[in-house]
Amino acid sequence: MASAAAATMTFRRASLAAACLPARSLGSASLCAGADRRLSIHVPLRCVSASSARRETRAAAATMAKKSVGDLAAADLEGKRVLVRADLNVPLDDRQNITDDTRVRAAIPSIKHLISNGAKVILCSHLGRPKGVTPKFSLAPLVPRLSELLDDVIGPEVEKLVSALPNGSVLLLENVRFYKEEEKNDLEFAKKLASLADLYVNDAFGTAHRAHASTEGVTKFLKPSVAGFLLQKELDYLVGAVSNPKRPFAAIVGGSKVSSKIGVIESLLAKCDILLLGGGMIFTFYKAQGLSVGTSLVEDDKLELAASLLAKAKEKGVSLLLPTDVVIADKFASDASSQVVPASAIPDGWMGLDIGPDSILAFSSALETTQTVIWNGPMGVFEFEKFAVGTEAIAKKLAELSGKGVTTIIGGGDSVAAVEKVGVADAMSHISTGGGASLELLEGKELPGVVALDEA
Repeated sequence: MASAAAATMTFRRASLAAACLPARSLGSASLCAGADRRLSIHVPLRCVSASSARRETRAAAATMAKKSVGDLAAADLEGKRVLVRADLNVPLDDRQNITDDTRVRAAIPSIKHLISNGAKVILCSHLGRPKGVTPKFSLAPLVPRLSELLDDVIGPEVEKLVSALPNGSVLLLENVRFYKEEEKNDLEFAKKLASLADLYVNDAFGTAHRAHASTEGVTKFLKPSVAGFLLQKELDYLVGAVSNPKRPFAAIVGGSKVSSKIGVIESLLAKCDILLLGGGMIFTFYKAQGLSVGTSLVEDDKLELAASLLAKAKEKGVSLLLPTDVVIADKFASDASSQVVPASAIPDGWMGLDIGPDSILAFSSALETTQTVIWNGPMGVFEFEKFAVGTEAIAKKLAELSGKGVTTIIGGGDSVAAVEKVGVADAMSHISTGGGASLELLEGKELPGVVALDEA
């Protein structure tokens, strides 16, 4: 990396210069405080410049307990270097093409707001779980899509760019997880990262449950430290709408294992009026009630827990609905033989892979009575077309309800993939970009990346 030569790449609708920063090129006064040589160890190596031609301001989301980027006036942002932690951890195919750009699109409002107010945006994110510098986890493949969404991207070689970053421009740093100090929340690394900027915006809800250098550590050195529009919206819905919902309030919880959703179910039982359960976890509940489940997925060490959750729902007056019929298969495969049977009549040698048609009708009928619905987890193995009917039916029902004014919240994970697959994502009130973060927030846990931000 000693060479100062830039590797120039041309992308669709944009030209851009991207270069590996040489170890001695990071002492620029415009980007860091001092010329500490250790900066070359800690600061990501690849940068991309992005400058927006269109000045488009998005309205700020309602502020909850944390200060939001919408609370910052133009005077607070003009000419200021703003470190923005985004969640650009998107899926890529074998050719490094983005297969789902949801998280990239979700990051745009905060970035546009900052650049429209003359800020110099220094954008950072992670991608995947690299062990050191790993080319396949480079953020470079994300640049074309970011360029399109930000309208125009031009930039000189990085060494010139860092010394004269213009107002209203964006600098994309390479994958922060190329450095082990990031996940260790190393204070020195956080300090070096923070030295690039004047203030901090966290818009990476998907990693807000991690106390990492770029999500929590930098807040010790940058003030103000505020929430981006996306993070604020996540808090508004997953905390605000769930804690004080329009009633009746229904929660739909699916997924393969009870163990991964214990906290969510227990938390929601204290808040919701209706709880619908689906996915592989239902067979643990069936077995806890003495039913035969064939070869279906069961967590035998969670049978007592399942029974206690059923009892707790009854105690709290929550209407907990389990599927009354299921689609079973003779093997776990897309081409398996299948049939619909009552939940109480699963034969030996068969496994349940989806909820049945009667259950779809019953769930849909229950949801008709609601004013707020949150959904986390698929109803079946929706990756297999034959066993995706239940999940797709719920997605379509929520889209229908949303059109009638019901607040519909898709709580991250596979539920997001499901509504995207069915093509009804735009109909939902809110789609969470977080997986683990969504679950922890729904469980009532504090998220380090949120706690670290300035109070409103």
